[in-house]
Amino acid sequence: MVRITESLIRQRAEHNNCEIFSLEEISLHQQEIERIEYIDKWCRDLKILYFQNNLIPKIENVGRLKKLEYLNLALNNIERIENLDGCESLKKLDLTVNFVGELTSVKSLKHNVHLQELFLVGNPCCDFGGYRKFVIATIPQLKSLDGKEITRSEQLQALQDYPIVQQQVVEQQQAYILKRTKEKEALQKNSEEKENNKLDHRQNIESKQSNSDEEENKDETNLDEDEMNRKFWEEPTNYTPESRLEVHRHIEKIRKFKDKDKNQDKQNPRR
Repeated sequence: MVRITESLIRQRAEHNNCEIFSLEEISLHQQEIERIEYIDKWCRDLKILYFQNNLIPKIENVGRLKKLEYLNLALNNIERIENLDGCESLKKLDLTVNFVGELTSVKSLKHNVHLQELFLVGNPCCDFGGYRKFVIATIPQLKSLDGKEITRSEQLQALQDYPIVQQQVVEQQQAYILKRTKEKEALQKNSEEKENNKLDHRQNIESKQSNSDEEENKDETNLDEDEMNRKFWEEPTNYTPESRLEVHRHIEKIRKFKDKDKNQDKQNPRR
């Protein structure tokens, strides 16, 4: 897991002479980060923060960024909106293509009185009937939702329909949460079965190793790894936070295996 470190922040602060305490903008996109941490302690003056295309499952540790105006968390694993009420200056929030299914969690953005732009396109909640009306009525300070301007007449209609729309949204949300619970249970069961299969696979390899020479061993292990890799990509799976994380871990594992294999070849060249 990639951690947010002081060294990483300084590397990304070259435009600010590597000083982090006075940093106003930083981009930490595509870093394979799995948790937001330390940012609100080290960079209190941040106004713009880019975290897109990581593996972040939760919005956290940004509540003390009082000057933050724009937060980009697109393409992550976030399932609910939370912990942003301390971002008093927030004007724009981008959560494009995450996994937000708890649409009622947008209520937490009521306290962000300067919030004008919100992007939720590509989240499960966007498929809920009444999605747009619910968000518009819940966050009256919004000027734009998913890149589309909110008109005065649209806002009035959303407020008028709110009681009925809210009930519809809550029902759809409950159904979605139930579906997610079942997905997690199935994934857990599947994960346990895979671990058992891996254990059996390792035992088979170890058994064969005792009856074959090193070179045959290596070739056979490579074939086994290639077969496992092929099966991984051919196995059908739903697009979930868990599957997205699993793909990342699998790619990382294959990369490490290949690096290890290359190092072994350098140390023990074939004759």
